[in-house]
Amino acid sequence: MTDITYRPAKDDDADRLIALIDKCYAEYEGCILDVDAEEPQLRHIASYFADKGGEFWVAEKDGQLVGSIGYAPDKQVVELKHLYVDSAIRRQGLASHLCSLVENAAENRGASAILLWTDTRFTNAHALYEKRGFVGGTETRTLNDLSHTIEYYYEKTLPVS
Repeated sequence: MTDITYRPAKDDDADRLIALIDKCYAEYEGCILDVDAEEPQLRHIASYFADKGGEFWVAEKDGQLVGSIGYAPDKQVVELKHLYVDSAIRRQGLASHLCSLVENAAENRGASAILLWTDTRFTNAHALYEKRGFVGGTETRTLNDLSHTIEYYYEKTLPVS
């Protein structure tokens, strides 16, 4: 994916990030993105993750925002958040590269594991996580949001350095 640029997100990426996530949600029946009520951090994504001690990246192709990912640390683990890839360029290694950014950052921090929660409808994402060594997909939580989201828990143990 040599024509993809990966960079730390900026707060002014908000509109394009929201558009990407909205496009991804539209692929799934009943998924509703209500930024102000449920995901207000998307309006200031870089500041939000920096304040939590984490990082957030975006991927661009031909001036378009086509991918995103971030993490927030919590003691000896990090939580992977907001992995989204534009459907027009999936299955070309973009999501794996984004995951590698979080995995490398987590290892550099000395984290023992990466955890994440993912909507039960996002079956392609589950396959990616499992391919990358995440284990889970059985424990669930219900968010009580507009999308009536139920999420699976996944975790990847990292090598001890």
